[in-house]
Amino acid sequence: MNVVLRLKNKVCKRSQVGPRNFSAAAKASSLLAAVVLCLTVCLATTRVSGDGVEQATAGGDTGKSSVAPVIKAKPEHVTVAGGSGSTEISWDTGNGSPGFVFVTENGRKPALFATGPKGSRAASWIRPARYVFELYRDNQRRTLLATVTVSGTEEGKPSSGATLLQGRVLWLLVISLVAIVYIAVYLSSTGPLRTTFPTEPTTSPRPLHVARNLLLGAAAFVCLDGTIFHTGLYVSVLAPDSYAGRMVVITRAEKHRSASDLKEVLILGDSRMAEGFSTTVADEVGSAAGFKFVSLAEPASTATTWYYMLREVDPKVRRYWAIVVPYGVGYEPTSAEPLRISMAAPLLRYGDCFTFASGFQQWSGRFRAFTACILRGCAYQSDVSNLLEHPIARIKSIQREPTLVHARAVYRGRDYNMVGTSYDPKTGQVTFPPQLTEAQRQAIRKSLLQPSQSEMQYSLKLQRDWIPRILTRYSKSPTAIVLTPVPRGPFVELPGFSMARNAAFPKVKTQRTDVSLPEQTFDFLEKPEYYFDGYHLNAKGRQKFTETLVAELVKRLGTADSQASHP
Repeated sequence: MNVVLRLKNKVCKRSQVGPRNFSAAAKASSLLAAVVLCLTVCLATTRVSGDGVEQATAGGDTGKSSVAPVIKAKPEHVTVAGGSGSTEISWDTGNGSPGFVFVTENGRKPALFATGPKGSRAASWIRPARYVFELYRDNQRRTLLATVTVSGTEEGKPSSGATLLQGRVLWLLVISLVAIVYIAVYLSSTGPLRTTFPTEPTTSPRPLHVARNLLLGAAAFVCLDGTIFHTGLYVSVLAPDSYAGRMVVITRAEKHRSASDLKEVLILGDSRMAEGFSTTVADEVGSAAGFKFVSLAEPASTATTWYYMLREVDPKVRRYWAIVVPYGVGYEPTSAEPLRISMAAPLLRYGDCFTFASGFQQWSGRFRAFTACILRGCAYQSDVSNLLEHPIARIKSIQREPTLVHARAVYRGRDYNMVGTSYDPKTGQVTFPPQLTEAQRQAIRKSLLQPSQSEMQYSLKLQRDWIPRILTRYSKSPTAIVLTPVPRGPFVELPGFSMARNAAFPKVKTQRTDVSLPEQTFDFLEKPEYYFDGYHLNAKGRQKFTETLVAELVKRLGTADSQASHP
């Protein structure tokens, strides 16, 4: 008690000797620095701890038998956005005997997913549900060898545990904000300190500067958000299997990739290009002409995202010999706006707030996009909640990042087709051939759902607005921009066939020569045998599309060698 009184007396003396505003500012600066340092140390400690866990896990695996049956899912926790998510299922019976993988959704009837002694297959139809994948020795499901559970969580809708945690964190932030406001007002006064309750000063001959201190507090908050989220601090712990995390992984890998002595061609696009283009096949076809192909095609991305991806990986606009930009009829549901913001967030800067926000239809989306540029932590809410809820799982997923990059590079496409499938657009009735599994049928049904006219028009608007920005950015660059159509689908009844091809083509004239492939280039691929659902090419279609596209590029770009000098 005596110590407390002596401290109070010292404070009273200091308030009488000089102004308290300078002292309060110094204390606030020290406190802010301490908070930032503490957060930095905590996150760095988490990262270092992850390395330790990885080493311990790797050491523990050395003692396991190589013949033990196993089935794995990467990832086991799937973020579902735009209707569905994806995970890769790999299995091995251990001794070369036949294996049968069955999947059960939310306790329903098991469906055959895959067969073979070992292998891997992507499940691109994961919805907000619980899926149990079981590896059996026989197709009658008598001998169970291994099992793995996959859970789908909708983007922006975390689990109940995460929701509870978010609520507690929200109340903690509100209480902290009230405390900060009270302290700001209290330290702004110049009256004498009181040693009894209430402790606020009773006189104030000068203004309290409440507005000024609140602005300083807001500035400090923005600085704190910038320190954590606008630097590489939080990006280093983003979930690699999330939309934002995948964007970081692929752009970082491309930035760090050593340049080759060949003519490098960059491929952009959404899931249609990600499923339809193979860099392995492209390099085999184009290597003789001196071309090398790199793909940054990413599912759910749009022309808006492509623009910021190019700015990230090609800041000098001279890295590539050519850049392939696809166009075509698609759809962009308004519900996917949070996904688009989250995906682009790692690439955004403060100065992008107005430009990026202008690409959204609704004012709510524009506000979120604007806020994400200033306070990037707002775009990472789901990721932060998942990190706090599953820190150990996050560490393990970060350790698997090289595996994800490798899986992307060696991906060969889906090995089934839609031959024998019929579709009635009036009733929505789909008839399937017997060889398709229930999981494959569900994925096809979902892909054939008719989008609204506004969703298709919005997709076209994004292309019209942002592809010209890409052209303008490279208007003085020797890099050639190649505009290419994409195959529309396996059935003429789909919406893409009912609209003019040039509806998405940007009517932009530049002073430089750009290459545009004919609109009918890929008409021969618009058949069920080349598709695994209503939008995406299968492995056979992937091979044909890549070969045709590369042949066109080699023919058209090969004649332009003398037009510009490339680094």
